Amino acid sequence: PDVAASLNNLAELYRFQGRYEKAEPVYLDALALFKRLLGENHSDVATSLNNLAELYTSQGRYEKAEPLYIDALALFKCLLGESHPHIATSLNNLAGLYTSQGRYEKAEPLYLEALALLKRLLGDNHHSVATSLNNLAYLYYSQERYKEAEPLYIDALALLKRLLGDNHPHVAASLNNLATLYKYQGRYEKAEPLYLEALALLKRLLGDNHHSVATSLNNLAYLYSSQRRYEKAEPLYLEALALKKRLLGDNHHSVATSLNNLALLYDAQGRYQEAESLYLEALAIADRTLGSNHPNTILYRNNLQLLHYRLHHSS
Repeated sequence: PDVAASLNNLAELYRFQGRYEKAEPVYLDALALFKRLLGENHSDVATSLNNLAELYTSQGRYEKAEPLYIDALALFKCLLGESHPHIATSLNNLAGLYTSQGRYEKAEPLYLEALALLKRLLGDNHHSVATSLNNLAYLYYSQERYKEAEPLYIDALALLKRLLGDNHPHVAASLNNLATLYKYQGRYEKAEPLYLEALALLKRLLGDNHHSVATSLNNLAYLYSSQRRYEKAEPLYLEALALKKRLLGDNHHSVATSLNNLALLYDAQGRYQEAESLYLEALAIADRTLGSNHPNTILYRNNLQLLHYRLHHSS
C-alpha cells in the first residue's frame, strides 16, 4: 500500500502541474495496486477512484469521470454507511461533475443531500458546511438563479469569517465568489470592493507570487473589462499572465486561460493582430495539455474563428 500511496502522490503532483498525460498512467497503476493488495472493497480504493475521476474532470473527459465518481460513492456508502463526511464529499464531487456538464437537475439534489448531511454530522458551524454552501450557490449562479445564490454565498462568507477570522485564503476565495455573482448581475459597484479586498488579502497572506493571486488579478481585470475600463484591465491581465508563466511554466492550461482573457481584451479594443497571436498560443497549449475536445480548447478555437470571421467580413 505504501508504494500505491506514493504513486498516487506522484500522480497528484503531475495533475497539479497540468501534466495530465503523465498523471493518468500513474493514477491507473496506483488504483490497480490498491485493488490487488487491499481488495475491491477498501477506502483507499474509493479514494483512488475519486482521484482518477478528478483527473478526467480536469481534462473535460466527463464520460470517463462519471462512473468512477459513482463507484467511489457506492463503495464509501458500503464501507462507511450513509452518514459519514466522506459520503458528503463524494456527493459534492459527483454534483460538481454534473454542474460542469450543465446537468443541473442531477446536481442539485446531490448538493442538497451533501449539505444536509454535513449539517447533521458537523453542525452549522463547520468549514465543510461553508464549502457545501458555496457549491450549491455556484450551481444556482450557473443557472442564473442569482436570488437563490446570493444568500448562500453571503452565509458561506460569514461562516468562514466566524471560523477562520478575516485573514484567511478561504475568506478571500469566498469574497471572490460573491463578487463574481455581483459582476454577472451588472452590480459592478458591489463587486469591485470585494475583488479589491480579496486581492489585497491574498497578497498579504500568500505574497505576490502565488497562483491564487494570479486568479484574483484575472477576476478584477475581467470586471474592468466588462465595464470597458480597458486601461485598468490590461495591466492586471499582463501581471496575472506573467505570474502564471513564472509559477507554472509556459505550457500550462491555466496560462492558456490567461492568454485567452488578454486576447479577448485586445479583440474588444480592435487590436486584432495582438489578439490573434494570443488566441493561437492559448489554443496550442490547450490542445497539448487538455486535448482538442476539452470545453476550454473548444472555446479558444471558437474565439479565434470569430476573430477571423470579423476580419474577413470587415475587409
